[in-house]
Amino acid sequence: MVDEALENVDVVIVGGGAAGLMCALTAGGRGRSVLLVEHNKKPGAKILISGGGRCNFTNQDAVASSYISDNPHFAKSALSRYTPWDFMNILARHGVTWHEKTLGQLFCDQGAKRILEVLLDECKSVGAEVRCGVSVKSVTFGSDGYTLATTAGPVRANKLVIASGGLSIPKMGATGFAYDIARQFGLTVNTPVPALVPFTFSDTDLAFMKPLAGVAAMSRVSIGKTAFRESLLFTHRGLSGPAILQISSYWDEGVPVLINLLPDDADVVGWLKDMREVRPKAALKTALTEKLPARLADAIAESWVGTMGSFSNAALEAVAKRLTAWEVTPSGTEGFAKAEVTRGGVSTDELSSKTLEAKTQPGLYFIGECVDVTGWLGGYNFQWAWASGWAAAQYL
Repeated sequence: MVDEALENVDVVIVGGGAAGLMCALTAGGRGRSVLLVEHNKKPGAKILISGGGRCNFTNQDAVASSYISDNPHFAKSALSRYTPWDFMNILARHGVTWHEKTLGQLFCDQGAKRILEVLLDECKSVGAEVRCGVSVKSVTFGSDGYTLATTAGPVRANKLVIASGGLSIPKMGATGFAYDIARQFGLTVNTPVPALVPFTFSDTDLAFMKPLAGVAAMSRVSIGKTAFRESLLFTHRGLSGPAILQISSYWDEGVPVLINLLPDDADVVGWLKDMREVRPKAALKTALTEKLPARLADAIAESWVGTMGSFSNAALEAVAKRLTAWEVTPSGTEGFAKAEVTRGGVSTDELSSKTLEAKTQPGLYFIGECVDVTGWLGGYNFQWAWASGWAAAQYL
């Protein structure tokens, strides 16, 4: 006898962010009955805050090498089958326009709210239901598929897609639900850590950094062979800005970070020697102001006393090293509260790169941020959400 209170659908998707919505509209478009449940009162929380409300919805240069994963090849399949231009085609159908800001980053001219409206309109047009304010209390699996006990009643589905994200920005509803479900079904979860996150420092380093809060400078920031040339920002707690956020995804506790504050100058020692000849009576801070923001120039120059003409070659080489090979070791990061994404997550060894289905658990899929695939800053994580959501939907 069938329980009349039990709702039956082809697919249940847990999580109403970018990946979940893309998966819902795509699966619905393929004729599947889809129910998406989101525990927040409204869907798309991270979409709405992206790019300061402008939504950096993808990056034209999104390729697998722009992602961090234990398996660097895992993202290739989905990314190659669903490209930034595929998503732009959806936006174009709805009259949405965009512009490139820098480094391949595409922003919506009409704002983040419009991106979310497009996704929800697409879901509605194919009959994929988006139900908010609904939490999943438990998941069981049997011969008849997956049964979810939710705060809105029980639901049974043939396929279950987990798109509930990682641990970043808990104030927006982030939880470890995806990891709990993965572990429940015997899947490995690589330790989640904050990524695209500002660095914090000990009191010694902060004595230099804190007075510079608000100062930004172009830089080349590196760990080993990985480097990013973007802006750096001093904060009251340490360092932030695009270059720092980028390299933070590659950082592990105790690892030093190398900073070049003059990334476009090939011969800084030569330039300093020229300044010594041309302006021997100038203070070092005056010379440095030609290349750096005044407050930063002043702060660096405090370590050396005298005019340019008084500096030996060794002293100028030391100044050059401070400018181009400044080594700092963060004491930590600002954590998940300020992290834009989560590094780690459901192990790619457990999933098919083609379908995103768990290899040992039929009908269970993981997409988006909860998977151990972490993109660079600048629209890459949205593109992974679109691509992984679309890829999974082809097999639902």
